[in-house]
Amino acid sequence: MLSLLFLIDTIISIYIWCLIASAILSWLVAFNVVNPHNRFVAMVGEFLYRITEPALAPIRRYLPSLGGLDLSPVVLILLLVFLRNLLFEYWPR
Repeated sequence: MLSLLFLIDTIISIYIWCLIASAILSWLVAFNVVNPHNRFVAMVGEFLYRITEPALAPIRRYLPSLGGLDLSPVVLILLLVFLRNLLFEYWPR
């Protein structure tokens, strides 16, 4: 059963890194550091958008608008870290 716990922990960690990569890529596109018309950048951006947007959209509905600042990735990362800690705390041993 401990293997299942470590698998869930690894999946959560990978998803957190995908959230961070999605936020960084959105900043790079917004500040014209990378060209969104580049095929590779567009593919990576589309992939990250498709895996992160279903989790971020419900959070965005409840967060107040802060102008151009999107705090939904931070909130989701905090929730995922809390969930990971909760799993390790209450997993039967």
